Amino acid sequence: MDFVVLSMILLAIGIYGLLTQRHLLKVFVSIELIATAATINFVMLAVPEAMGLSQAFLVLAFSTDTAVSAVILALLVVVSKRYGTSDITKLLPHVEEAEEEENGNSENKEADS
Repeated sequence: MDFVVLSMILLAIGIYGLLTQRHLLKVFVSIELIATAATINFVMLAVPEAMGLSQAFLVLAFSTDTAVSAVILALLVVVSKRYGTSDITKLLPHVEEAEEEENGNSENKEADS
């Protein structure tokens, strides 16, 4: 039962960090804490009678977590190189400008047709 409490604490810390942090790397660490909490639940919910199924779930959880980590780290590197910052509040105006450009381009294409 102690592992369930540990998992809940890790989940709470991860959600708190996800909602309060502005630096992309800290948000990434918060996402990893949430994934770790889920993995701990997979391990603790393993039934001794169905050990093969439990191990399959564990391998699935680890591989999914690794894939998500790789994608997030790649996006973090691309965003920080392209915009020169890792602060989410400084990146939001760039996102809004890109959306406005896309909307303007799609409206111009419709008007041209």
